[in-house]
Amino acid sequence: MARIELRAVAHSYGSHAKSEQDFAVKELDLIWEDGGAYALLGPSGCGKTTLLGIMSGLLKPSRGTIWMDGRDVTLLPPGGRNVAQVFQFPVIYDTMTVFENLAFPLRNRGVNATETRARVERVAELLELSSELTRTASGLPGDLKQRISLGRGLVRKDVSAILLDEPLTVIDPHLRWLLRRKLMEIHTELRVTLIYVTHDQLEAMTLADQVVVMRDGYVLQRGTPQALFEQPEHTFVGHFIGSPGMNLMPCTLDAQRVTVAGQHMARPAQWASLQGEFELGVRPEFLRLETQPSEARLRVQIRQVAQLGGFNIVSAQLGELALNIKTPADELPETGKEYWLAFPAHHTHLYRGGHRVELAS
Repeated sequence: MARIELRAVAHSYGSHAKSEQDFAVKELDLIWEDGGAYALLGPSGCGKTTLLGIMSGLLKPSRGTIWMDGRDVTLLPPGGRNVAQVFQFPVIYDTMTVFENLAFPLRNRGVNATETRARVERVAELLELSSELTRTASGLPGDLKQRISLGRGLVRKDVSAILLDEPLTVIDPHLRWLLRRKLMEIHTELRVTLIYVTHDQLEAMTLADQVVVMRDGYVLQRGTPQALFEQPEHTFVGHFIGSPGMNLMPCTLDAQRVTVAGQHMARPAQWASLQGEFELGVRPEFLRLETQPSEARLRVQIRQVAQLGGFNIVSAQLGELALNIKTPADELPETGKEYWLAFPAHHTHLYRGGHRVELAS
């Protein structure tokens, strides 16, 4: 297992990068603690795979250094870093049996036959592959091939970290859920450092203790799934995480009130020092629909209600703004009717230039 540290790392695929925009990964410092489970989350092209390649040794960063357990490994190839990488498409030998595929990394390192068999059987048990060990890999379905690919990384005792680059993308949705659960079980038992690249927020939020959100080569926020959900530091994080994502409303603050879409409400005490143009952000889960007006509420009209079993997604109109509100199944607002929207103080955030504004406590 390993503590991985990125110091002032940046990367450009061009040889003559001049401006920050020429870099696929902008300069960053990141620490991945020994034994932690992490997710790199963001849309396609945000720099996730580039960052993973830098950590694995497949890419040498244009700037900065990579340290593992206090050792500078920037110039070391993948084999010198003792990391295992699992890719989107399974990397296995189709002509070999499952056992031979799992044993291959150990045999390459001269591990004796007794220990090799013991390690292969243990990993096969963890991945529920024990009954498949004698089968040739070519005839196996995609989810089993991906388990073999994962097992090739787990089979080595000396592996420092497992880096996974969207390994479940090509797997059937139901099997994807099963493999996510299996990955969580494996991490809990082995406590190997695990870094998982994905564009799927559900995978990130269920697999990782810490999630790193990227966009356009920048790291926008790092934190627990709960912190990213309840206190997004950037409007992109608020929008990207959650289903539906955070409601964002342009607003103006003056000395007495908040103005949103032509309506006014009293400004909360914690906003007393702020004036000017902002974005007000609040998640659909935290908004409340009330039947009575108040100086701290805004008037909305219900456009549509989608009943989704245990909850409803309510589409509401606030002036020209379309908002989403999540209500319990037994709170069914009437379409076309006007309600008053209440904003919970601890879950209502202000943003300026995309970044969350720190408020007085």
